[in-house]
Amino acid sequence: MKIAPFLISLVLAIWVMAIAIISVQNATPVSLKFLTFQSIQIPMGLVLAFSAVVGLIGMALLQPLWGLAGIGQGNSRLEDDAEFFVDDEDF
Repeated sequence: MKIAPFLISLVLAIWVMAIAIISVQNATPVSLKFLTFQSIQIPMGLVLAFSAVVGLIGMALLQPLWGLAGIGQGNSRLEDDAEFFVDDEDF
């Protein structure tokens, strides 16, 4: 049984539930400010949901790039382990 898909589903369910609870309790509109830019006023729950979606999509797009960066380094660890273990017959 693989536990990783279950944990991912559990974390996503908790996030969705937290966003729903916070958005119901905090329905007042907020505006985001970044340097000199300011957004329109939108409900806090919508800001949280949008941030979570952007984070999930961003991580889904970045994961393959991390896999490509580690391709050349995958065999070096196996070679280091092979040098560490020696046969007793050589001595």
